Amino acid sequence: MNTHNPSDFRYRVRRSDDNSARFDRVPLAVRTLSSNTLFQGEHEIGIEHHGALYRLKITRQGKLILNK
Repeated sequence: MNTHNPSDFRYRVRRSDDNSARFDRVPLAVRTLSSNTLFQGEHEIGIEHHGALYRLKITRQGKLILNK
């Protein structure tokens, strides 16, 4: 379930030939999952990445922490 807002934008810096920088608004192009879908009522999940186990936790303040 994707929960991002299609109108979300991020800024990307582009340099022109005269070395001036300008900020362009580009659509957010990442697959987005709801934390509810990911955690399914738990407060910690394991993520295996290249043979290492990472733990993604929801803190008491509702923030996410990723530990190796």
